[in-house]
Amino acid sequence: MKRFLIILTCLILVTMIGSAQTAKPSDDEAAVRTVVQSYLHGLKFNDVESLKKAFWPDAKLFWVKPNGQLGQLTQEEWYKGFAGSAGKEEKGELKITAIDITDNAASVKVHEDYPTSNYIDYLSLLKFNGEWRIVNKIYTSQRKKA
Repeated sequence: MKRFLIILTCLILVTMIGSAQTAKPSDDEAAVRTVVQSYLHGLKFNDVESLKKAFWPDAKLFWVKPNGQLGQLTQEEWYKGFAGSAGKEEKGELKITAIDITDNAASVKVHEDYPTSNYIDYLSLLKFNGEWRIVNKIYTSQRKKA
């Protein structure tokens, strides 16, 4: 009887762990992923319209310049940098590496692995009027050694 209870307990635990690992993402997680995928598509294909779908118009981008000063761009300033390569596909792998959602706020970490550099982006998203949008981006980058 004791052995039966141990086996039964093990089976229940295995079933619970399996269910937890195959659980479907929440509606909010799916919506956040959709917004971030639009952002990644915009980066990959230099597609400003995809970026505009993902970002709140007043969102800013922040980074630390090589001289140690804080750099920042508005969306319009940033979009101007895509004009010369609009539609051109960038070589590299872009992926979501972490998502954290609490109520109407989310944080997403993205890794961009390009042939000559790596970027790590931290995106802040808020859900308002039933829609998730990126309201802030901070990032860091490193050149790859040849």
